[in-house]
Amino acid sequence: MNIQELLAQYGDKYIQALFTTWKLTALAFLAALIIGTVVTVLRVSPVRPLRIAGDLYVQIFRNIPGAALLILLVYALPYLNVILSYFTCVLIATALIPAAFCSEYLMAGMNTISPGQIEAARSLGMTFTQIIRRIVIPQSVRSSILPLTNLLVATMLTTALASQVPMNPMDLTGLVSHINTHAVGGVTAFLISAVLYCLTAVVIGQAGNWLDRKVRILR
Repeated sequence: MNIQELLAQYGDKYIQALFTTWKLTALAFLAALIIGTVVTVLRVSPVRPLRIAGDLYVQIFRNIPGAALLILLVYALPYLNVILSYFTCVLIATALIPAAFCSEYLMAGMNTISPGQIEAARSLGMTFTQIIRRIVIPQSVRSSILPLTNLLVATMLTTALASQVPMNPMDLTGLVSHINTHAVGGVTAFLISAVLYCLTAVVIGQAGNWLDRKVRILR
């Protein structure tokens, strides 16, 4: 099939798959940001077992393949009487792994904070929780906008894991597999999906650059 034939026959499915990819990306990135922030707080906690737990999370999920994690969620959890929908399994897999990298970026952002700010906060009687919530996390996020933008793009690409399970509605990569199973889409089917991925990544990159200029901390 050429591009015109593919778009005529599967154009509506491509739009639906694009929105599914966007939905997965948004939900997974939001979850990764929340989990990553919590893990980061654990890693700088004054309680040693919490620091160990945070570091262990990062070491595990930073090094586990996404496909392997998805297989565990889909095929291993039922043996423990835990049955989740395919969408939920993909969402969990695409959130837990980026969360580990999110924590690393936030830790790097913390290095930009002057020790004097922390000492001043302590001299004012602020607790650890107050220091983290009012000083450390806000500045870490502001200093990590560009890395987090790259993480958002990586999360979008990770949603291609959804093609490994029979999810409905399908994501962009899953739609390509569907087309080549039921028709002869060939490389053209991949090309259309690749263009949609690239356009989305460009928009994300431009938005990230704009946001970074708005919130960047000038030192």
